[in-house]
Amino acid sequence: MNRKIVAIFLLSMWVQSTALRAQEIWSLEKCVNYALTNNIKIKQGVIATQYQQNQLQQSKFSRLPNLNGQTSQNLNYGRSLTYENTYKDINSSETDFGLGTTIPVFQGFQISNNIAKLELDFKASMEDLSLAQSNISVNIASTYLEILFAKELVKVSEDQLQVTRLQIKQIGEKVEAGSLARGSLLEIEAQAAGEDLNLVNAKNQLQLAKLKLVQLLELEMNDKFDVEVPLLPEISAQASVSGAGEVYASAVQIRPEIKGADLRAQSSKFQLKLAQGALYPMISVYANVYDSYNNKYTDINGKSIPFSNQLKNNQRKGLGLQMNIPIFTRFQNKIQIDNARLQVLNTELDLESAKKLLRSDIETAQTNAIGAMNRFIANQKALSSMREAFRYSEEKFGVGLVNAVEYNTAKSKLAKSESDLLQAKYEFIFRTKLLDLYRGLPLTL
Repeated sequence: MNRKIVAIFLLSMWVQSTALRAQEIWSLEKCVNYALTNNIKIKQGVIATQYQQNQLQQSKFSRLPNLNGQTSQNLNYGRSLTYENTYKDINSSETDFGLGTTIPVFQGFQISNNIAKLELDFKASMEDLSLAQSNISVNIASTYLEILFAKELVKVSEDQLQVTRLQIKQIGEKVEAGSLARGSLLEIEAQAAGEDLNLVNAKNQLQLAKLKLVQLLELEMNDKFDVEVPLLPEISAQASVSGAGEVYASAVQIRPEIKGADLRAQSSKFQLKLAQGALYPMISVYANVYDSYNNKYTDINGKSIPFSNQLKNNQRKGLGLQMNIPIFTRFQNKIQIDNARLQVLNTELDLESAKKLLRSDIETAQTNAIGAMNRFIANQKALSSMREAFRYSEEKFGVGLVNAVEYNTAKSKLAKSESDLLQAKYEFIFRTKLLDLYRGLPLTL
């Protein structure tokens, strides 16, 4: 019996913990952090930086001497000269051993230039990773705000439908009492049906926004998935938007797309030096040790020479200095230098293009933010007027001074005004947060 109680208790605890996990609410920070850890493109970016780091490490090791061992086994058949100066058929087996090293002395500064280039390439790959992280953060924040906007639209639709249902009840009572014609009830019921459809559409829009965020997070869709509704900043007529010039001055110093383009422009200049380095002579030092054993080697008495003696007597050592001088390479070096110069020009244009695109994006974000703020202020005033007009129309409708068509028209205008206000609000929030991100501020709500 006790075991059953324990099992039931553990099962209930597991069910409760599972339910809590299923109902977990995601904040914007949690969404962003999760994506930065689990997004496939981010993981690929990390791999790309590790690859560049390995390339850099390999270039530094190229300064070291190499060391190669070799061995070979040869079987020889046919006539050979003996110590008696006669020829006879001798089948022999020979084993050779060797050990050699080459030390680069001067490579036309190619090693040092290649290290400098790959250091810049590695830093550029880090900036690419930062840019990918920034982009996924912006996409998540945009979709997160879409969900919050859709939630408020659902609330507006629910409130409208609730008011209409209250009107249906009141008009139904008046129709039963004979003070209003039944047509008024049918018209308001038709209005309720339309608002019910609007509510369904708003909920569908909310569900699609959640699905979009779940897909960005690369999760499986779960009906229990939901986001935290933060306390958003109030927007007033005194709200200000950062100037595009001020934001650009900060962004051009810190944005990863600019830093990455600048690093690649610097890297291309070292690539040019690498190509020019091929015109210089290449100097290296080499050393080797060689030894061999032959099973048919004999001394003057005709006795077979032991393996250890042969290794001691046959050993040869070498040390040398080698210089390779490029005289004619079929114009290969010239073409590579010309192409490297073109690449320098191309990366400089990429940097200039990145700066212009950044300025354009900032100016667009600022213009949209100002436009959204102006629309919000205008819609605030319009909404206030619409609410007063609807209240007046509602009172007149209650005493039969306006018909259902006029009442529904006033209510539809109020709903549109509320929707426009919400849209301007979230547009302003997103654009100002985007401007903050360009200035290097964290992306938070």
